Order: sequence, then structure tokens, then C-alpha cells
Amino acid sequence: MDQVSSSPRSKPPLHFRVLPAPSLKLTLPTMPTATAVPANSFLSSYAERGAFTDCYTLTVPFAASLPAFIEAFYTTRLFKLERWLLWKLLSIPSSDAQAHDLAVGVASTFSAWKVENRSDSEILLDAGQTRSWLSVAQASSPVGGTILHFGSAVVPMRPNGEFGAAFHVLLIFHQLYSKLLLSAAARNLRTRHVQSRG
Repeated sequence: MDQVSSSPRSKPPLHFRVLPAPSLKLTLPTMPTATAVPANSFLSSYAERGAFTDCYTLTVPFAASLPAFIEAFYTTRLFKLERWLLWKLLSIPSSDAQAHDLAVGVASTFSAWKVENRSDSEILLDAGQTRSWLSVAQASSPVGGTILHFGSAVVPMRPNGEFGAAFHVLLIFHQLYSKLLLSAAARNLRTRHVQSRG
């Protein structure tokens, strides 16, 4: 399923910062929660234009960078299924190595997506009519941690700005799938964090 090149590559390391806490519990919430799109974020500009937007959050009890989140998100087993479908149905292959390159800023495209905008804390990816948005923010809880954001935008194609019946039918699936993707990314990120601590 994963089309990784056989040639050796030198990858820039991804670093996690271990929070100073006497006991760091790595238990994650079962499912992300829906929240408003943060104001002044890359995604909020689409909400202002009348596009459909949504946002889900989940907090992990350790510090994680945006590159670490991006790589964890696009290399879960669940997302690899989407990557496989894009490869088989649309002949758009992708690999974990390419996901790493996107994460560390070496590449500006990945599978069907291209980077539209990026900062130290968020990235917006363009896939035609849709946008995907990932962001990290420091949690304000006593033990710290990182708030992971995953959001989407769908730009209406009709001149009146309305969406068709198919969009509304698929919306329930999209909402559930978005939560599952973020939950899987958080678990992947936690696994990588534990491994980095030895």
C-alpha cells in the first residue's frame, strides 16, 4: 500500500520536547470535539468567503511541533487507506517519505494536496474544491500539552454559493471521518513521542 522509494534518504529529525512533570499520563480523549474555527487562522478566511468550514480539536499531554503533527497525521493506517484509494482510483501515489518531506517543509505537495499557506503553527493544503487545515497550539492546562486542530473547507461550485444534495448526504460521513482521522493522528503522535523518550 505504501509506495516508499527504495533509495536511501537522509531525513531531518523531528524533535519532541518532554514537559517537566513528575508523572506524565499519556491517556488521550476517546474522540475529538467540534469547535469554532479559530479567528485569524488560515481556515477562517474561507469561512468569511462563504465556504463550508469545520474544525475539530484534541489535546495531547506533551509538547509537539507542527511538523511532528503533520507527519503523524498523514502516516496513520487510516489515512494510508485514503492514500491507497487515491493511488488506485486516480493514479496519485504517495509515500511516508513524501509525508515527512511535507512535514519538515522540504516539499510543497503531497499526494493530491499542495501547500496554500504555512506558518510555524498551522498549514493549509489545497485539493481543488476542498482545503485541509492542521494547527498546533500550546494548551493552557497546568501540565501543559498541545492542542491539535484539524479542519476542512469546501468551496461551493454553484454560482449562488449553495451546496447540492450530495454534499449534505456526505456531510455526516465527513464529520465522523474527520474525528477518526484526528484521533488516529493523536495516537500516532503519542506513539512517536513515547519512542522518542526511549
